[in-house]
Amino acid sequence: MEKKDLKQFYRDLEEFDIVLSSFQVDQFLTYYELLIEKNKVMNLTAITDFEEVLKKHFIDSLSLVKVCDLKDDISLLDVGTGAGFPGIPLKIAFPALKVTLLDSLNKRVNFLQEVIESLELDDIEALHGRAEDFAKPNLMREQFDLCVSRAVANLSTLSEYCLPYVKIGGSFVSYKSEKVFEETDQADNAIKILGGKIIKQTGFTLPSSDIYRNLIVIRKCNSTPKQYPRKAGTASKSPL
Repeated sequence: MEKKDLKQFYRDLEEFDIVLSSFQVDQFLTYYELLIEKNKVMNLTAITDFEEVLKKHFIDSLSLVKVCDLKDDISLLDVGTGAGFPGIPLKIAFPALKVTLLDSLNKRVNFLQEVIESLELDDIEALHGRAEDFAKPNLMREQFDLCVSRAVANLSTLSEYCLPYVKIGGSFVSYKSEKVFEETDQADNAIKILGGKIIKQTGFTLPSSDIYRNLIVIRKCNSTPKQYPRKAGTASKSPL
């Protein structure tokens, strides 16, 4: 593996008060190599430049520390994880997390399993399925302390996918790439129906960049009514 310039990466991590061992840094580098290699044969990411992957995928994923304390062995579900963001960077940086990655495309899940094995990560699994599939009571409903998603969908739809998985007292955090005040207003009623409440909205730019990000924290206050999530595709076609 050729030597990479990591100075900016370390500076960015410092802004988030994240300290990595050399082993963890090597895990990030290996992840990058695996991502780029696999991207040659399947579409995982449009971002392939080393510096850009560090900033727009790795640092962006880790920005969750701005709104969540990730020090303990909390259970985290990443819905629509794609190439593993934000779940895998969070697992590398905070090894005590118990992470479940969920994606609807089997080829991506196979890639995630390769990454998990190559990086020798424990307490992490990658599952193939739609968000609606595993939210049943006998599967993973209300099992997680924290659910996260960088998936592109409106907040009402994402909340219907994600809140059913969150324990009462836990949180769902949606990563957004723009100012979303109108979207949060529109989603307010849906979130209430699903048992949640927006408790925090944190806007910021990623370190040493003009890349704007927004983290919306939704606390799970009550159980999600059993009819949600509705059958596959309904939440995106007809948001609450």
